Amino acid sequence: MGDHVYKKVEVVGSSTVSIDDAIAQGIERTSKTVNHVEWFEVQEIRGHVEDGKVGHYQVVMKVGFRLD
Repeated sequence: MGDHVYKKVEVVGSSTVSIDDAIAQGIERTSKTVNHVEWFEVQEIRGHVEDGKVGHYQVVMKVGFRLD
């Protein structure tokens, strides 16, 4: 097995359930259009407030994938 070269893209996962679900949604969707997704880094966590409660969570991530 030789060396690999990777590329990173920035994505924002969103969920009304939790931060973990926002991460999972972002990775799952990215994996449908990008091959060889192998890792992620959480850059930012934020959310939207509705009527004094958390309406949804957003997680900004760098997602790394191996180039062919």
